[in-house]
Amino acid sequence: MIQILHLSDIHLGSGFSHGRINPETGWNTRLEDFIDALSLCIDRAISEQVDLVLFGGDAFPDATPAPYIQQAFAHQFRRLVDAEIPLVLLVGNHDQHSQGQGGASLCIYRTLGVPGVIVGDRLDTHKISTRSGDIQIITLPWLTKSTLLTRPETENISLAQVNELLIDRLRIALEGEIRQLNPNLPTVLLGHLMTDTARFGAERFLAAGKGFTVPMALLTRSQFDYVALGHVHRHQILCEQPYVVYPGSIERVDFSEEAEEKGFVLVKVDRGQTEFEFCPIPTRQFRTLRIDISKADDPQAALVAKLSAESIEDAVIRLIYQVRADQLPQIDNSVLHELLAAAHTYTIHPELVSQLARPRLPELSSGSIEPMEALSAYLTHQTELQDIAQDMITAAQALMAREPMEWIEEEGAEAAIRNAIDHPKTLNSVYCEFCLLQVIYLKIEIALMLQNTYSEMNVLCDLFLSLP
Repeated sequence: MIQILHLSDIHLGSGFSHGRINPETGWNTRLEDFIDALSLCIDRAISEQVDLVLFGGDAFPDATPAPYIQQAFAHQFRRLVDAEIPLVLLVGNHDQHSQGQGGASLCIYRTLGVPGVIVGDRLDTHKISTRSGDIQIITLPWLTKSTLLTRPETENISLAQVNELLIDRLRIALEGEIRQLNPNLPTVLLGHLMTDTARFGAERFLAAGKGFTVPMALLTRSQFDYVALGHVHRHQILCEQPYVVYPGSIERVDFSEEAEEKGFVLVKVDRGQTEFEFCPIPTRQFRTLRIDISKADDPQAALVAKLSAESIEDAVIRLIYQVRADQLPQIDNSVLHELLAAAHTYTIHPELVSQLARPRLPELSSGSIEPMEALSAYLTHQTELQDIAQDMITAAQALMAREPMEWIEEEGAEAAIRNAIDHPKTLNSVYCEFCLLQVIYLKIEIALMLQNTYSEMNVLCDLFLSLP
């Protein structure tokens, strides 16, 4: 059997806000954490003498990483080249450059002709000779609407119809690769994609909205002995015949991955036979400490007592304490900083307990409500918005129909929010309400994903509602 190490979503260079500068190296400690995690994966590949390493995409947070980050990435994978272990690097959505001439950060390895390294930046089939025999790898990189469809084809049709066209085009293209397979060789589909049955991780916030999802029926073909996926940061097994597996990311990007176990996958594959093992790796702990002192007679003492009982050493800590506005003067932040000094890094978030912390509308308390339903419920209760309600719904539908990441990366909900805070008097009412739509959308998504209360979002909603 051919032994494969399958890892994905390295995101080298992410999470710097949760680290600090190491004075000995000058590097952010979270970068060092990510490098350590990657090094453990490579160590295992070499010690196990695997026949092949498959990387499922998203090497960096974006397509233009800093040179020293690229060097750290290359240094680790160079170890596989030295060990004569073949490597397939799949291009993920974060590896693609969407502006100008496009391209992908990983394509340089193909240009340099690094021996034993294949870069999968297009749908293609690669026959690879390993120490244990030959294997076929179909590479399916991150696909966008423009990859499979022309602009005229998408004009005057609904989002649902666009998605149907995308799936049909992918089905045809994938079928073309399958027909060329050698039926006697083991075959692996290596894809960076979102399936229709996957449970989301942090990548949902990196690609908000209704993105292009691939039906499981396209992946569970009898011609595939193993389906190695990337893109979703949470490890999960979607199917066992054949195995369809997300290994998850190798390190935590942020607190949305706080409870997730990180690691990689070891696979043994032959034609019609597959063995699978998830291998967790030790990573730095992320901990959210939620402490409610709003009903305490002595809020400072209550906060200190509960915080002192927590184990925080060398962890990334997020302290969220619920407090009444009249209690804030009693909180000594210098004491909190002393108590949290043992943490690797920490942030402190006082959360005001008020009417704002409760859902404004009964409909929004449902965990199953869709964003468009939430917007409709909101507009129904806002009589002063009736004149522009339909315009907001139309704008929302256009927003949801756009390419994943497009409105966050190009225009930016965050940018709109910051602009609204910095220049509230210069905004016209329609733009304010459109920004509010983005805030509400993010608030709902965050609440559903993290089950957290973000008083900042509540306050921001009130800011918009107070504008003329």
